[in-house]
Amino acid sequence: MGSLNNGLFGGFHGRVGNLVGYMLNGKSVVRTIGHSSKALTPARKANCQGMTVVNAFLKSNMDFLRTGFRLITRGTDQNFYNAAVSYHKKHAVQGEYPNLSLNYNKALLSMGSLLKADKTEISVQGTGVEFKWEVSDDLSWENRKDRAMLIIYFPDENVSTYVLSGARRNEGKDRVEIPLNLIESRMEAYISFMNEEATEISDSIHAGSLNHNEAKSQEIPESKALTKPLVQPKQKPVSIAPKKKPVQASTSFRWTSSQFDSRATKYSYTFYSPPS
Repeated sequence: MGSLNNGLFGGFHGRVGNLVGYMLNGKSVVRTIGHSSKALTPARKANCQGMTVVNAFLKSNMDFLRTGFRLITRGTDQNFYNAAVSYHKKHAVQGEYPNLSLNYNKALLSMGSLLKADKTEISVQGTGVEFKWEVSDDLSWENRKDRAMLIIYFPDENVSTYVLSGARRNEGKDRVEIPLNLIESRMEAYISFMNEEATEISDSIHAGSLNHNEAKSQEIPESKALTKPLVQPKQKPVSIAPKKKPVQASTSFRWTSSQFDSRATKYSYTFYSPPS
């Protein structure tokens, strides 16, 4: 049941029939709900799978996204999640239906105009992951004080660990502790910066990947190449008939066909035995 917020002519909150009312960034919004009975077209199937791929990634990083996309949606009708979904569906989904996946190199966990991280690298150090980035000699004083925002996403577990206010930009490195049970899991790492007043943020950068298993070679080791002999296809034997000696007829005979003159002399014929 819906409730009126500001009298009869104001917006309402809740559900009325197939309408749902709610507040978004200080504005009253109404949308319809329902289920379509039409068969899904290939394009709609691809759209549904794309949404599934994007949502699986974003929902594992909600706290970081809330900070990372907060500024870009200020003063608009979008919230941070809508903006993140819109970006990733357009730019970070790869492949063809039904084999869609997320391109982690193109994923963004923050969006803004602040100076981005440059020349990043990551490595496992004990129970954590160390991030390093380049600090240029001509870095401005304002940017020197920017705080690093670091996140590590574990795709196989759909979880993440992060730091929202880390080392200053001019320090050039920082560290994120990770649970011991995830130290050998596949990792995708991202870094961005926020200024000290939290009024500006940078686009995130894919800092690197860890523990990606290399594709196994399809070649069979020579020592284990074959455990059974190859079976050649059975071929039909080729038989060569031995040369037969002619068999002489024991008697002569006279043709009686109308094609021949019965009065002609006798004809002698040689007969050969049929092939065995």
